[in-house]
Amino acid sequence: MDDEDGPAPTRLQRRSAALAERLPGVERSHQAQGDWDFWKVGGKTFLAHTALPGEPVVTVKVDPADGEGLRAQYPQITPGYHMNKQHWVSVHPGEQVPTEVLDELVVESYRLVVGGLRRDLRPVDPATFRPE
Repeated sequence: MDDEDGPAPTRLQRRSAALAERLPGVERSHQAQGDWDFWKVGGKTFLAHTALPGEPVVTVKVDPADGEGLRAQYPQITPGYHMNKQHWVSVHPGEQVPTEVLDELVVESYRLVVGGLRRDLRPVDPATFRPE
């Protein structure tokens, strides 16, 4: 991560949270047991934060083929921690995952979840939505 806002481990979570909170229809919740924060749209999670021993991680939903490619390209991207390993990835702190990739992961996760909602619950059209 090449963002200069604080130590690398916490930048990852701060950046993804700031982006998620700007997306339409998003709600944030906290689960004290396990110390998880969740960002949801239409009641469905698209972003999760927690801390593994010694490092905070960001977990997002992905298309399975994209997840496989991302895991092959970046050592800091692993199968989703405590999630379906095919449909979720976790991003660990490190210098190799560019901020643009993290941003794309958050937005694409949001689009995937919105696309799975009933049309009347969708805050945006996932096929055309692009954040400002």
